[in-house]
Amino acid sequence: MPTLSHLHATQDSAPSAALPNSKFGFDPDADLEFDNGSFDAAGFAAETLSDWRRMAAVIDHTLLKPEATRTQVENLCDEAIRYRFACAMVNPVWVSTASALLAGTGVPVGVVIGFPLGATLASTLRQEAAALVRLGARELDMVISVGQLKSGEHHAVERTIRGVAEVAHHHGALLKVILETCLLTVEEKLRASEIAIQAGTDFLKTSTGFSTGGATAADVALLRGVAGARCGVKASGGIRSLADAKAMLEAGATRIGASASVAIVRELGAE
Repeated sequence: MPTLSHLHATQDSAPSAALPNSKFGFDPDADLEFDNGSFDAAGFAAETLSDWRRMAAVIDHTLLKPEATRTQVENLCDEAIRYRFACAMVNPVWVSTASALLAGTGVPVGVVIGFPLGATLASTLRQEAAALVRLGARELDMVISVGQLKSGEHHAVERTIRGVAEVAHHHGALLKVILETCLLTVEEKLRASEIAIQAGTDFLKTSTGFSTGGATAADVALLRGVAGARCGVKASGGIRSLADAKAMLEAGATRIGASASVAIVRELGAE
């Protein structure tokens, strides 16, 4: 389950945006007063931006292009070791390769599942998660079922996430749930965030980077408002510079997903 160790700090008070939903034990007639803890986004951002090593430690170094080659995956892993990124994020077919390259380095392997559409069967997602953790993945980024969410099938969305969360946590892995915020209304973003948290996610994540838009500071702030200190927030999609990363951290992100990771840390002085 999410813990403050996943956040590295406790955050500034951001109003909870959780919505009432009797399906999740909320009373729709009750006063909307939720204590989701607080997180100091400004403090976390300042600490992270103070040194390139701290910055690297919150970046998921990512290579998800369908045409990515073995040589490119090997290079990604070499860079992840050199700069000590939070993880090396790859597609499922490359998990065993990345696991072998990163064994004993302390840098975990991250992988995407149900990617990028979020339209995979719940049973398939659980099987995929189980197979990938056996191959060495320690961070799983799954896409929410956007169509079911928009259809109001909140129980189905929650059950799917919970099933993957149980597999991940049983094996000591983290789960990040990708909402694909560019496809959602504000109400849907709020609802999806609360569902994912109730289902056991360790991080809310903005985007796949494969849809109509990527991370925005406004969406990160909204997700953090729902999360409070209950889980991490990962900004991903279109983050190509230190300025982009800074904006996301200041909005409340505790992880950054980027393929421009090396360029970002070099802006802070890495060689």
